[in-house]
Amino acid sequence: MFEDVPPPPGPEGAASLGGVAVSVLDHAVLDAVFRQSSVGVHVLDRELRLVRVTGAALSTRGVAEEDVLGRPAVEAYRHFGVEVKEHVLRDVLDGGTPARDVLVRGRPPQDPGRKHVYSVSLYPLFTPGPDGARRPAIGLVATVTDVTLRILAEQRLALLYEARERIGRTLDVERTARELVEVTAPGFAGSVVVALTDAVLRGKPPELRRAGETPLLRCTAVGGSVHADGGVPLPEPGAVLLPGLFGERLPDGPELRRWDGEVRLVAPLAVRGQLLGAVAFRRPPGADPYTEDDLALVEGVTAHTATCLENALRFTREHTVMTALQSWPLRPDGETRHAVELAQRHRPGGTGAGSWFDVIALPGARVALVVGQVERPGLSAVATMGRLRTAVYSLATLDLSPHELLARLHAVTQRLAREQGHAPGHGHGDDEPAASCTVAVHDPVTGRLDLARAGTSLCVAVRPDGSLDADLVDEGPLLGDDGPPFACSSHFLPEGTTLCLASSARADGGPSQARVAQALAAPDRGTHPMADDLAALLAPERVLLVARTLRLPASDVAEWEVPGELSAVAPTRHAAEDRVREWGLGVEPLTVELIVSELVTNAVRHGAPPYALRLLRGESTLTVEVRDGAATAPHLRHAKAGDEGGRGLHICAMLADAWGVRYEEDGKTVWAEIALDGDGDGNGAGAGVGFGDPASA
Repeated sequence: MFEDVPPPPGPEGAASLGGVAVSVLDHAVLDAVFRQSSVGVHVLDRELRLVRVTGAALSTRGVAEEDVLGRPAVEAYRHFGVEVKEHVLRDVLDGGTPARDVLVRGRPPQDPGRKHVYSVSLYPLFTPGPDGARRPAIGLVATVTDVTLRILAEQRLALLYEARERIGRTLDVERTARELVEVTAPGFAGSVVVALTDAVLRGKPPELRRAGETPLLRCTAVGGSVHADGGVPLPEPGAVLLPGLFGERLPDGPELRRWDGEVRLVAPLAVRGQLLGAVAFRRPPGADPYTEDDLALVEGVTAHTATCLENALRFTREHTVMTALQSWPLRPDGETRHAVELAQRHRPGGTGAGSWFDVIALPGARVALVVGQVERPGLSAVATMGRLRTAVYSLATLDLSPHELLARLHAVTQRLAREQGHAPGHGHGDDEPAASCTVAVHDPVTGRLDLARAGTSLCVAVRPDGSLDADLVDEGPLLGDDGPPFACSSHFLPEGTTLCLASSARADGGPSQARVAQALAAPDRGTHPMADDLAALLAPERVLLVARTLRLPASDVAEWEVPGELSAVAPTRHAAEDRVREWGLGVEPLTVELIVSELVTNAVRHGAPPYALRLLRGESTLTVEVRDGAATAPHLRHAKAGDEGGRGLHICAMLADAWGVRYEEDGKTVWAEIALDGDGDGNGAGAGVGFGDPASA
């Protein structure tokens, strides 16, 4: 055992210390270390008894010297609140590798309520032998440093880093609350309770905090264990937690509170003065109590969580809006079932891709099939989709050809760009409207299919013999980009041809032609099984239309060539009246007679040959169509009382439920629709109306 005072100097300026010669300088160094150093230095002999320890190590840990010196290490270190493994000491003493920076935990007598962490290093003590040979170790020296504050700081930084990495990954409010629990329990707290306001759980915006007011809080996520020693049980998710667990009022920041005999760390979840919820942390009995540093840590974690909750809430609200805008009612099959056998699919993905489809019934038993997609996803894309879809429907009812419709829709898209502050034709910003769109119009009387396409899409047809046509129409520029002309084409398809339209095929690669052909080839399969097979091949947020073309029965069509003379009006009118009586429709034959007379007369007087009249019988309407070879547009006039003419279209407008003009490459068709009563009693819209025969004058 070393002495506290140096012995008398020996020969050649050396001193004797514990039977070992020690120089005066070495003795001075040892004295400084053991008397003045704040680092704990412990010396053990060959029997692993503690023979010397620095005074600082004793005083700072509240241990008396006589309680530890001369005692075996295992017994001595119990007074320091540390459990020592003797075999570790023995391994180092017997020539093993020195142990460096080993972390040891214990509760010293002067601070029994908190666990301390010590960094311990062990080295063997050797004395030089003859010729410099090393002798067996005569003992051990250990350096001990209290690193509790450093370890706690590292743990807090690690927890804060983990919180930023793991909390808020899903943009889901309840999941974010559970992530806060998963990060903090059981490492930081024995149990954690997260509660959110009722408004946040309902997806509504959080309210501003008002002094003295606490909104309703519901338990959203819990974690940890209920202790067997009488600890307060954890609440169930959904339970109302105020007043109670968080106190009568919520604190403005992290705060220690006592509730039911337990100390809890309570913190609000708030951002920019808006309260989203609160969290309560509880440590198990015997664990280290919370400190001011823990309050600072919780403030950082809860601030990050509140921001993530706000982001999730904003995403939830935007997703709700996008879902509402992205959803569209399916049109009744009765409007188009004589033109196509239809199946529609939409694979939602929650990103707001702005995809849409429409099936629009057109005059003359025709049907328009439309698919489109705004290029950049998001809430603005869905809003743009809604405006474009409305424009498509309005333009389609004007009887425009598909490529003319896309040209008008391109102008609408450019106007939207100007409204959003973009200059068309100067490249696309992140929010500038741009869209792809494909329009197909099918005529079930002739089997003609007119197509136009802007941008990219899946557009294929499979004929009844199984042959696939993937080149129905070329790709064209995007709406809002380079503009017209857009790619267009016309085809005459046999009855039973299956047409497939899907939005934005290039974005996800699209299904291969072979797989499309496999899904569409069997003519005996229904369109819905086909649509199911194809929808599984498309990426989320894509829309799909599968339409099998039909032909209007010949018994529902009546057509006459009309000579280019006014004298031909009367026979044509009578033939139409006879056909209406033959069909037994719920419409007054005189109404049909007057409309046919006026339209045919106008065509002969102001149009060009050839002339033709066609009647189309539907379930709810009768369509009268008069075609001529002139492209001049008829217009509605309001004749004066003394005028002998100029009342033809005015009469048609009064008697018909709708009328319009459809332009074609070699002329035009003026049409009028008459609603059927459905009872076949002949009491139509024009009953009792008497007009003279303009062709008989």
